[in-house]
Amino acid sequence: MFSLPLALALAGDVVNGQATCSNYGVANGSSCACPPGFGGSNCSQAACEGNIFQGSQRQLVPLTGTPPSSNVTGCSCESGWTGTGCNVCQNSGVCQNAYSASGHAQSSVSSGLDGSSDGQNSTLTCNTSPRVWAAGEMSCQVNNPTVQALYPGDTTLNILRTLQSSLTPVPNVTAFGNDNSVYAQLFYNGVEQFYCRSDSCTQDTSSGGSDWSCSNLACHCIPGTTFCGGVPISNLTGTIDGLSGSLGISCGAVDPNNNTASCSFQQSVINSLFGSGGLTLSGCSFGECVAQSVIDSSSGNSTSSNGASKSKELSGGVIAGLAVVGALLLLALILLLLGWLLQRRARKSGAGIDGLGKSGGVSVVWTDVNYVVLRSGSEWGAFFGRRRKREDGFNDDKVVLDGVSGRVEPGQMMAILGPSGAGKTTLVEILAGKNKVGHMTGSVTFPPSRSRPHIGFVPQQDILPPTLTVFEALLFAARLRLPESVPESCKMERVEEVMNKLGIAPLRNVRIGDGERRGISGGEMRRVSIGLELVAKPDVLILDEPTSGLDSVSASKVAAVLHSVAHDPENPTAVIASIHQPSSQLYRTFDQILVLSHGRALYSGPGSFAPVDHFASQPSAPGYPQGYNVADYLLEIASDPPLNLFKTSTSTVGTPDREKEKDALDVEANEKTYRRGGRTNLPGPGSRYAATFLTQLEVLSGREWKILKRDKSLFITHVAVASVLGVFCGGLYYQTGTSIAGFQSRVGCLFFLGALIAFSSLSALYNVVQIRPLFLRERSSSYYSPTAWLLSRFLFDVVPLRLVPTIIVSSVTYWMAGLAPHPANFFKFLFILVLYSLAMTLWNFFLAASFRNGGIAILLSALSALYQMTFAGFFVHLNSIPPVLRWLQWLCPLKYSLEALSVNEVGSGLMIQDSLQGVPVNVSASLIMQLLFGFGVNNYYRDVLVLFAFIVGFAVAVIAVVWFTVRERR
Repeated sequence: MFSLPLALALAGDVVNGQATCSNYGVANGSSCACPPGFGGSNCSQAACEGNIFQGSQRQLVPLTGTPPSSNVTGCSCESGWTGTGCNVCQNSGVCQNAYSASGHAQSSVSSGLDGSSDGQNSTLTCNTSPRVWAAGEMSCQVNNPTVQALYPGDTTLNILRTLQSSLTPVPNVTAFGNDNSVYAQLFYNGVEQFYCRSDSCTQDTSSGGSDWSCSNLACHCIPGTTFCGGVPISNLTGTIDGLSGSLGISCGAVDPNNNTASCSFQQSVINSLFGSGGLTLSGCSFGECVAQSVIDSSSGNSTSSNGASKSKELSGGVIAGLAVVGALLLLALILLLLGWLLQRRARKSGAGIDGLGKSGGVSVVWTDVNYVVLRSGSEWGAFFGRRRKREDGFNDDKVVLDGVSGRVEPGQMMAILGPSGAGKTTLVEILAGKNKVGHMTGSVTFPPSRSRPHIGFVPQQDILPPTLTVFEALLFAARLRLPESVPESCKMERVEEVMNKLGIAPLRNVRIGDGERRGISGGEMRRVSIGLELVAKPDVLILDEPTSGLDSVSASKVAAVLHSVAHDPENPTAVIASIHQPSSQLYRTFDQILVLSHGRALYSGPGSFAPVDHFASQPSAPGYPQGYNVADYLLEIASDPPLNLFKTSTSTVGTPDREKEKDALDVEANEKTYRRGGRTNLPGPGSRYAATFLTQLEVLSGREWKILKRDKSLFITHVAVASVLGVFCGGLYYQTGTSIAGFQSRVGCLFFLGALIAFSSLSALYNVVQIRPLFLRERSSSYYSPTAWLLSRFLFDVVPLRLVPTIIVSSVTYWMAGLAPHPANFFKFLFILVLYSLAMTLWNFFLAASFRNGGIAILLSALSALYQMTFAGFFVHLNSIPPVLRWLQWLCPLKYSLEALSVNEVGSGLMIQDSLQGVPVNVSASLIMQLLFGFGVNNYYRDVLVLFAFIVGFAVAVIAVVWFTVRERR
């Protein structure tokens, strides 16, 4: 709880100095030249009775009391004159009469005021409109409930506005100071309390009244008066002496019924106390004695008496904000145009249907491949050349492959057999060029290719988009993996061809499905996975346990497909597959067999019964039971082989003949040999994307749109929750009042909306975690760039799941709660919530991309939301936070959002009407906002720019993390 007078008193610094001449009079030797209505030796005595033309000859009220002051309460003005000090004329006749009686007529020939007629009417008239032609006086009643509650007496404000003193009848009497200046004095119960001046003024009359804008405001509080220490509880000396900067005096048109108008006295501190309209003045009377010729000659200027019109300029924050938005839009248009040009050039590259040329014809040769998984904690030691060992002198590194060699020719299909842990999956992944976390040495070459061929790799697990149909999934792969120059019709024909070859053409319009939604069978999924690689026409096809988990019939169909691919008469292809436990029928489809045991090769050569004959020649090998499945026999040997079989195999088995070895050496001389002394990062199947960025974005967006249409549950839930919470929040804060408690409820409503957005954006994190495996598989196969995926993911997450619900909940709550009724304030309110929603979406994208464990990401997201709620300024005053923790508020997007929303609310002119300890309060809500929350009243556009900075920063962080860390590692 606070005292309003105390708040007013603390708004400025106390100035103890006092000018030699009061009321900003000008020292002239031992006397002072005083403004109209004041006199005496130091201009501190107020005039009483008389009129403005009498100048220093007017009757002055003597100084009495402590401190000494003049009290004009008992003074009465001459007929035709009004206002405190009797400076305001009321009709034309009094001006001419007072002017003539004052004795100034004989000295006014140069001004054309001698009564002569020279083609212009030079008779003095009284201008009673708010507009000033030369120098005009005005006198008003201060009308503010809070001021009246603190000072229940009569408070008046006199203002002299001098526009062009040379046009006034007697410049040194009816005007004062320089041109374009303002002098003002405030009286309480007839006693002057303080006085102000300002200069560099302009007058705008376009609104029908008169709006003055001035600079260099300065005020002085008269010590000991009621406002300035006479009543200790309401000492406004510091506030009044601290008034500075710009001054605005706005007056409307005169009411013809009472010949008065309403005005406002505006300054930043005053506006913060009494609202954007400033200190309200009522019953304002205007009077200016001016020659009719001056009015006639200046009447052609409809906007400003001095020819200068007041222009409304955009603030620096608005300009900066518009510049940022404009720059972002321009950058987006430039990138879109560049993408379109690159796409057009790629499609007209001339390859056309030739892009679907022959594939295959490439051998796979691997020589002395070794792979070691470093034990936990030894990676950094290996990086710096140090390897920690156990106490017995050996290290704990796991040897997965040990000197494995082999070769597969085009038109051959090789099966890699071995028990679990033999190294089958590791070998096929190395051959496919997958990123491995271990330490690999050896070479992998592809003669006769002089560059790395296109390798198709089918992982053991089928990771497919569940909502797409079989045809859509294959067409998606074809559009991204076939050259850009290949026409769309050719890509669709290629998809049809692959479906026919795989026997899945009848399933073209069936959705793939997953564990939750029923779709195609496991064997059909495996064939779709193979099809995703075949549509790209690979030169080599490598598969990891393609028959695992399938029944014998499905496994036979898959084996038949692979056999047909390998033995295609037009495009013979080398096919390599790791097989866990094949049946007899499946075993017979393989041309070559590689048997692994404990990471070493026991046999590499022809299939069928050749391995049986080989091991039959080894005395230590168990005999082959007649009629027994050969594959089972080989697995039985590999499970626990005699040591001499390893020696035999390394010396006689798995070594190419001399001619093939020579081919491999020739290729190695011209090709890159993939030897690494640390973690292996072999290039994946293809280092360049077949489609341009714009095509990638189009195809990805098309898939996202299909997913959104077919799985509407998340969208419908978001919209439904937004609608319910909008009604709930709107009902909770329904038509919030204008008391101090009501204002706190308004900010509470804004805080509730921000917290709702922070927690609802968790679904963005879940979406990324859910789709991450599919992204890893497609990225490893060079479908698209991570940036294209992120952009499409962002667009189809933000618009339906963030923007639409935000607009719904905000619109419902805003109007039900009775927030600022102006449309401009509503759209500024909505703009802030949209920016905050974008920032939170990107933040959750960042967490989801940074942590493989979705549970950790969700925990950190929830904790970050709680952190934002703590430092947003609602639960704790920002200026009362200990300095050691105060800096954390600058890293809180919710703080900037809540501040901008609050500033937007009070910027609509919201006034607080309440009562504190029996004292009526009618002040601007901006003062309460600063006292309760510590928000800055001019920080809206700053907060907009900061939120933009958060969005850009989070976006860059997400792109960096996805590019460099979210990649397939095996």
